[in-house]
Amino acid sequence: MNTYIGQNAQLFGAEEHRLVGGRGDGMRLLEVRNGKGLCFTVSLDRAADISRLSVMGTNFGYFSPAGYVAPAYYDPCGAGFLKSFTAGFLTTCGLTNVGNPCEDGGESLGLHGTIGNTPAESYSVAYEGDNMIIKATVPDTRFFGHKLVLVRTYTVSLVENKLSVRDEVTNFGNTEEPFQMLYHYNVGYPLLSEDAIVTIPAKKVTPRNAHAAEDIENCLRMEKPTKGYEERCYYHEMEGKACVKVENPTVGRSLTMEYDTAALPCFTEWKMMGEYEYVLGIEPGNAYPDGRDVMREKGMLKFIAPGEVKTHEVVFTFN
Repeated sequence: MNTYIGQNAQLFGAEEHRLVGGRGDGMRLLEVRNGKGLCFTVSLDRAADISRLSVMGTNFGYFSPAGYVAPAYYDPCGAGFLKSFTAGFLTTCGLTNVGNPCEDGGESLGLHGTIGNTPAESYSVAYEGDNMIIKATVPDTRFFGHKLVLVRTYTVSLVENKLSVRDEVTNFGNTEEPFQMLYHYNVGYPLLSEDAIVTIPAKKVTPRNAHAAEDIENCLRMEKPTKGYEERCYYHEMEGKACVKVENPTVGRSLTMEYDTAALPCFTEWKMMGEYEYVLGIEPGNAYPDGRDVMREKGMLKFIAPGEVKTHEVVFTFN
């Protein structure tokens, strides 16, 4: 124990709060501090995603005009997802669809699936050595359908500004199911600006469409907020251990993302340089955001067998 303090909460810890009023009324938020400058908010009623993240007072994520929206207001049809897309530092997409709304296998699938608007059924906070461990359990199930459960573990270093996001998805049903997952990490101002330097060590870059292809040579160059900007997406192919970095010498801050491409073979860069909609998505996943039907047609659709556990981990270092 540190004899200089009355309790750990003086320096670090996790505290649950609830929102009052508006569309976010009643939402549970877990405010996390590591005592070294890393502060972030776990949105327990939204898949235990991260709605806000800052380091030494500098904001790293993007908070959309939708703001906090409780799952009760979620519209799963078509692109209704966008009406409650908080974005934040992390929005989880899946587990049955990533990307475009579509019809596949007799199912009508909305934009980015439903997991990101599903509350955690339980969570816990514990301490192990120099780490704070936060666990949350989020079900993605239906009668006469898939039976998946996501167990998310945040490992928060108490000695450096480092964060691990580890997910285990289990199929506890008795049939093989389509399984898609994309980590929609969203970088925002002031870490993101026209001065930001983005490093993605890709062996190949593919534009999502003709509009993105028009400016592919500038895919890693950030711009000022632009009125009427149309999003551009690029698919980056990497091998082995991926190391993606966003740094901004103007604010003196950076983040490094590391993960295993064997588990998450697809990486999407979402470049959105619009006014008020100014965000860079750095998005590892097991699918591209073209919809499950397209992934099936291309032979890229992943599946999870009965009793199988899929594990993904993304590690961040913040400076």
